[in-house]
Amino acid sequence: MTHHPHNHLEQWLADEAAVQQRMDAGPGPGLATTEQIAGKTGLEVMQGLLRGELPYAHIARTLDFTMVHVEKGHAVFQGHPQLAHFNPLGTVHGGWFATLLDSALGCAVHTMMPPGRGYTTAELSVNIVRALTLKVPRVRAEGRVIHCGRQLATADARLVGPDGTLYAHATTTCLVFDVHHKPPGGATE
Repeated sequence: MTHHPHNHLEQWLADEAAVQQRMDAGPGPGLATTEQIAGKTGLEVMQGLLRGELPYAHIARTLDFTMVHVEKGHAVFQGHPQLAHFNPLGTVHGGWFATLLDSALGCAVHTMMPPGRGYTTAELSVNIVRALTLKVPRVRAEGRVIHCGRQLATADARLVGPDGTLYAHATTTCLVFDVHHKPPGGATE
């Protein structure tokens, strides 16, 4: 069976529209409250975001990308490169690549967190292998966890176009830690 890039793009656009509709029908961009995420695993939080039950990050709207799929150890983000993301040389700025890849990497790691555990990026390495222009209407960053331990997690990601062209790849090392939420009144739980 031959894969046609146009068919991939049509499916990608349909996936994006369905997810964005659910997310916009919910609270929209913002920050989840402690009460909204208490007792939930990282995967449950990410799934709640995709269902439009929890707010999604403002950066997604700012840089025009969205998470389109999540499962344990895996997160997929889809981005729409635009002129506003260009550098002075006429291609998409490396910071846009890095932010999209970092989002896929971080959310993949987030899916591995049990209730009461969090993470932060300690190291991010991005390799841009091909320039990105307006000729590519969408790209996907697919992040996968390589290792998730008690203190460290690692993941890798690839940024590809609908025809499978590789534009960048990245790795991350994240610190994993206990999250102590502060209830109203300020005392630590």
